[in-house]
Amino acid sequence: MDYSHFTILGTVTLPHGIEPDPERMIFPNVDLTTELGANGGIKLRLPIVVAAMGSTAIAANNWDHLAAGAALAGVGIVVGENVCAMDPKAEIKNGRIQRSPAMERRIRAYRDWQRGPGFIAVQANVEDTRLGVQEYCLERLGVTAVELKWGQGAKSIGGEVKLDSLDRALELKRRGYIVLPDPEDPTVQEAYHALAFREFERHSRVGVVDEEAFLRRVEELRRAGAKYITLKTGAYRPADLARAVRLASLARLDLLTVDGAGGGTGMSPWRMMNEWGVPTLYLQGLLNRFLDRLAAKERYLPPVAIAGGLSLEDHIFKALAIGAPYVKAVGMARAPLTAAMVGKTVGISLQEGRIFPEYEKYGDRVEQVFISATELKHLLGTEEFQRLPLGAIGVYTYFERLAQGLRQLMCGARKFGLRHLTRDDVAALTPEAAAVTGIKYLMDVDAEEAERLLDW
Repeated sequence: MDYSHFTILGTVTLPHGIEPDPERMIFPNVDLTTELGANGGIKLRLPIVVAAMGSTAIAANNWDHLAAGAALAGVGIVVGENVCAMDPKAEIKNGRIQRSPAMERRIRAYRDWQRGPGFIAVQANVEDTRLGVQEYCLERLGVTAVELKWGQGAKSIGGEVKLDSLDRALELKRRGYIVLPDPEDPTVQEAYHALAFREFERHSRVGVVDEEAFLRRVEELRRAGAKYITLKTGAYRPADLARAVRLASLARLDLLTVDGAGGGTGMSPWRMMNEWGVPTLYLQGLLNRFLDRLAAKERYLPPVAIAGGLSLEDHIFKALAIGAPYVKAVGMARAPLTAAMVGKTVGISLQEGRIFPEYEKYGDRVEQVFISATELKHLLGTEEFQRLPLGAIGVYTYFERLAQGLRQLMCGARKFGLRHLTRDDVAALTPEAAAVTGIKYLMDVDAEEAERLLDW
C-alpha cells in the first residue's frame, strides 16, 4: 500500500489563506513556504529537504550540482555520513579530524549559491562521532545545524561504499573502518593482485540507541555551537519509531526525519532494499498515532519530515496532508539527484555541441533547453550564471516543476498556504488504506454534511 491508495479532494467552497476573490484565487498565489526548528527559525521556500547523501561516488561526483540547485531553490540539504574519513586529503590527528577539504567543498557548494531561505546540516554516524566531525564543522566551518543518524529506509546496517584499490582499502582500515575482505591479510592481497577480485567494500558500524547517551550527545552538540539539531531515523520496528518520537520531544529537536522503506541511494543489499523495514505509508500511519498521543499530553512536538520514495507533487501533498499538522516537509534524495545528473549530462553535451535527439526540438543552447535557465540568468547575472554548475539548472527546474504542480493541487483544494492543509484534504480509496492511516474512506467522507444538504 502506498500514496496511490489515496486521492486529493477538491472543493468549491470558501478558500483558506486568501480572500474569496476569483481574481486572487489563482494557483500562482499559493504560499509554499514552511518553517522548521523548535522556534520556527529555519525558513524554507519549498517544503523539501534533500536527505543526506554521504561518501558514495554518485553523491560526491554530483554534489556541486545538487547543492547549488537546492540552495537556489531555497530548500534544505544534509551532508551525509563518512565524508571526512573518506577524504584522501583529510588531516586526522589522535583520532580526531583536523581538516577535510571534501567537507569544506560540500558546505561551500551550498552556501555560495544560497539566496535567503534554506539550510545545510551535517550528519554523523558512529565513525563520524568518534572522529569529531560535527564538532569540526560547528567550530571551524561555521555550520549551525547537525543531524544525528539512526538509519535510513534503504537498509538496517551501516553505510557502505566500494574501493577500487588495495592502497585505498588499507588507508580506510587504518582510519577505523570495517573493510571486506581484510586488506591486511596476505592471502587477500595475493588474491587481489591475481585479479581474483577487483574491489573491496568499506562498511560502517551500527549504533545502539541509549536514551541517556542520546540526550547527553544533544547537549554536547549544543555546547559545541549547534543552533539546530535534527534526527533521522529509518524504517525500523514500531517501538523504535516511538523511541525516536519520544527522544525528539524530550530533547526538543528542530526536525525529526522519518525515512520509510522504499528509499535509498547507497550501495544497499538488494534483498534488504525490497524485503526489510516498514514501508513509508505504514510508517506515517504509526507516526501520526504516536504524535497524536504526545499532543494529547501537551508534550513538545518536533517538526517532522517524511521521506522514502517520494518524487512528485502529489506525493508531497498527500504526505503533508496525511501527516497534518505535524509534517512540515518531505525528504527527497534519488529524485533531485537524478535531476542533477540529467541536468549535468544534457548541459555538458550542449556546451560541447552534441545535442541529444530528444532535445533538438527545443534548441541548441542551455537557455533554450532548460525552461528555468533564463530566470536563473536574470537572478544571478550573466557572469555568475556562467559559473553555475550545469546540473544545478536541472535541480532548480525540477523543484520549480514540483512547486507549480503542488500549487495547482492546493488551489483545487482551496488551500492557499501549507499551514492550511488538513487530513480532510485527502481520502482513502480502500477501507484498508483508511485503517492504516486513520484517513476517512472516500465513501464515508462528508456523509453528515451531504445528508444535511439533501434533507430539505
